[in-house]
Amino acid sequence: MKKKGGISVNFVFLSPYFPTNYYRFCVALKRAGANVLGIGDLPYDQLNNELKASLTEYYRVDDLHFFDQLRAACEHFTRKYGPINRLESHNEYWMETDARLRSEFNIPGVQHGQVGLFKSKLRMKETFAEAGIAVAAGTSVFNLEQSLQFCQTYGYPVILKPEVGVGAVDTYKIDSPAEMEAFFEQPHHQAYIIEQFIDGRIETFDGLVDAAGNIVFYTSHVYQNGIMEIVRDNLNAAFHSLRQIPDDLTEAGRRTLSAFGLRERFFHLEFFRRPDGSLVGLEANMRPPGGPILDMFNFANDIDIYQEWANMIVHGRFANHIYNPQCRKYFCGFAGRKFNRSYALSHEAILERYGRFIAAHEPLPPLYSTSMGDYFYLIRSEALSDVQEVTQAVFKTTGEASV
Repeated sequence: MKKKGGISVNFVFLSPYFPTNYYRFCVALKRAGANVLGIGDLPYDQLNNELKASLTEYYRVDDLHFFDQLRAACEHFTRKYGPINRLESHNEYWMETDARLRSEFNIPGVQHGQVGLFKSKLRMKETFAEAGIAVAAGTSVFNLEQSLQFCQTYGYPVILKPEVGVGAVDTYKIDSPAEMEAFFEQPHHQAYIIEQFIDGRIETFDGLVDAAGNIVFYTSHVYQNGIMEIVRDNLNAAFHSLRQIPDDLTEAGRRTLSAFGLRERFFHLEFFRRPDGSLVGLEANMRPPGGPILDMFNFANDIDIYQEWANMIVHGRFANHIYNPQCRKYFCGFAGRKFNRSYALSHEAILERYGRFIAAHEPLPPLYSTSMGDYFYLIRSEALSDVQEVTQAVFKTTGEASV
């Protein structure tokens, strides 16, 4: 299969086995006609069979952190197959590595000097503001005195979080001067920002843009608890997709993506919906949302987002039907169980009682345990009440009163 101008698409996929559902990108690329070249530090015989069958070649390195070995892998691929047309991991952890390799090998996409725009929390705030989106007041903070001065202006509580970070890792809600003092008594080895606490629920704007920056797919998810609260207070992780996206959220998402100048990438934008109904920009992640949310795209909309993405990369086309709200056929909910709890219904009982609503279920990697749980269920129905009922049943613990 050929791309524009008759040039074969050589696609290098970094770490194609993690997260566990990402092998489907490689399967879809091969189906679309791409030459799929994998780089990873996992032994080849530990790759699943579908991933093996999709790869033209797999180059194993000792450690994905060893950039010289990644460079050598790309040099090998270039000598053997010609210029690399695309390189991606879809993983925020490797975003800088991806960008550096693109810059060195003249590969289209986010370049090394552009990564800061997509990872810096302060630059995210600036870009939200450029798009006309309200944000929480915030600034870099280096010591206790600066932090206390910020709190004199904006009050408590406040949030302290890494200036560059993933999810809610090392994020703190500070409720008093004493807690602020305790924070600074501990050693911290990264830059932090301080910002106002916003009371509201998280609503996301998730999807994919093409090479011209057009949104070819979008959806939204509403969270039962905030990620910070889930991690800090060991709460349940539950959220669901919407069948109709609020107009103001769609408009805020479009303006934000335009301000970032995003091209040919997935996006995961997070907003707070305040009690008065207004939106506040929280974070802009230029990657797919985490865990099995890509699979939620598919179950909610009866599409194959992996194949649609691959078709866009190789052929420049996407089955552009999703703007009709009627195409969002289902609500799809996520419920993540944690192994440190005793649940009223066993796994077998959940499947026996609610199996008609369970679209998928499987363990989560340990990396996700604090933020998403240890085992997840994807719950699908045309009625939100069904999703909510099953979610409640999944989370009910022994000794908990029936509701």
